[in-house]
Amino acid sequence: MEVLSDILRSMRVTGSVYFCDRLEAPWTREFDEPTRATFHLVRRGECFLRSADIESHLATGDFVFLEPGRRHTLSDRAADGSPSSIETVLLCGYCTLDAPTGHPLVEALRSLTIVRADELERQTWLKSTLEQLSAEYLAETPGSEVVVDRLTEVLLVELIRIHFSRSETGGFIRALYDKPIAKTLALMHAQPAEDWTLEGLAREAAMSRSAYAARFKELVGQTMFEYLTAVRMQRAQALLRESGLSLTAIAARVGYSSRLAFSKAFKRLTGLTPSRYRRDARES
Repeated sequence: MEVLSDILRSMRVTGSVYFCDRLEAPWTREFDEPTRATFHLVRRGECFLRSADIESHLATGDFVFLEPGRRHTLSDRAADGSPSSIETVLLCGYCTLDAPTGHPLVEALRSLTIVRADELERQTWLKSTLEQLSAEYLAETPGSEVVVDRLTEVLLVELIRIHFSRSETGGFIRALYDKPIAKTLALMHAQPAEDWTLEGLAREAAMSRSAYAARFKELVGQTMFEYLTAVRMQRAQALLRESGLSLTAIAARVGYSSRLAFSKAFKRLTGLTPSRYRRDARES
């Protein structure tokens, strides 16, 4: 099983484009999304991005992705007040990952990522995805919402690839490309109910127990057991949302012998009981 695809599928990636239009000076747009990541593409013209102590000039073809909760402003004017005289066309959107707090993939994407136009030209899938997002938003055809959700998932995959290709990338994204660790991640995702042990997964990785444990923690940012629990809870969330199975049956499917043990683990990671999570999911 391809690990990244399974992670994104279980997290229920959603997204949308909420603005794609031309702006004439003077203009300023403020963004404050506590729970959603935001992204912007300068389709034409230029603007200035400000977030905390960062200011960056964005030109035609530049793309920026910002973590959830990162307040920022786009404007035709630099911090010193000097304006741009060029008409600007922006594509703005957001995406969400329904993931437990602290999931290593979410943490890996917690940054401000700027992809300049020349780099975007080399990232053909990301470029074509953004073009298709623009087209879907402008067309407003039936089924656009579903298409945008799928395109948002592609966008996240391409961002992960860009993170990996940059020399400073570490952590979970690199774990997906590390053959021994990736093999055991795939096993946990394929069979979350299996009684996995550190010794057993170390054998699968052809490593000693201590070396495997250290490398797993270094790359993933969690112990093997912490990550396995997170995988099980992600699978449980999907079952609670999408099936009518009892809590006892769901517990068994994700590797717990009792409903009580499952409920305690679920609440510890999500902050909600399984019953409350199911109720909220059905009401949303």
